[in-house]
Amino acid sequence: MALLRAVERPETMIKLAPALEICGLSVSYGAGLALEGVSCALREGEQVAVVGPNGAGKSSLFKAIVGLLRPSAGSIRHFGAEQADPSSVAYVPQRSQVDWRFPVSVADVVMMGRVGRVGLFRRPGARDRALVAEALELVRMTDLARRQISELSGGQQQRVFLARALAQEARLLLMDEPLTGLDARSQDEIFQIMEDLRPRRVTVLTALHDLQLAARHFDRVMLLNRRLIGFGPAAEVFAPDRLVEAYGGHLHLAVTREGILTVADTCCGDEM
Repeated sequence: MALLRAVERPETMIKLAPALEICGLSVSYGAGLALEGVSCALREGEQVAVVGPNGAGKSSLFKAIVGLLRPSAGSIRHFGAEQADPSSVAYVPQRSQVDWRFPVSVADVVMMGRVGRVGLFRRPGARDRALVAEALELVRMTDLARRQISELSGGQQQRVFLARALAQEARLLLMDEPLTGLDARSQDEIFQIMEDLRPRRVTVLTALHDLQLAARHFDRVMLLNRRLIGFGPAAEVFAPDRLVEAYGGHLHLAVTREGILTVADTCCGDEM
């Protein structure tokens, strides 16, 4: 019997409390603003892409949501509460921010997702081990459970962090540039796992650079450049005037039979 399942809650709670509600959020770095007056709300089980140029504040937004950055203004509510249960929010950072040389196995990384539930100094129980095993199976990493994390490919490493979030039983999953450096097959595997999360009503917020992938795979998109330029279905948000406002001269638009092709002069690097 599956242990990882959707949490049963009264229907009124689902209607009244968004999974994530951000009101007037501003984040300062010294004398400058990384984010200014951002407001939006995500529905439970929704999958939203956050797009924008480098330095747009995508990482700052994620770090503020998980409590790693203190907002200079505004508020963040998780499922109606000002203080989120740490175990209910999982954060997958950019791969460049992780020390992959740390000597730890795949199973150990996934078990780290249980620390918030069982405590730092308590031994995992049978249910914790069962949740880890099920999470590994869901991301198709069971055969590599004893492999050292440093020996994995980039796509496999991302799947391990997704398994950690599943074992954590997180209700809100934040992924910061999870597709960077991955080939097309590895990207497809990540998207398939995200589809598998839909019946579990896990809310997903993902930072991306690729506008086509954002439009193809996500329910709504958030177009960000320090402030919120657009939030809604990709067909509405990715209007040429909004894209130019977000990317300025770093975005080129070309009309094709498939629609408007966008090419951004951006590269992967440090993100505010």
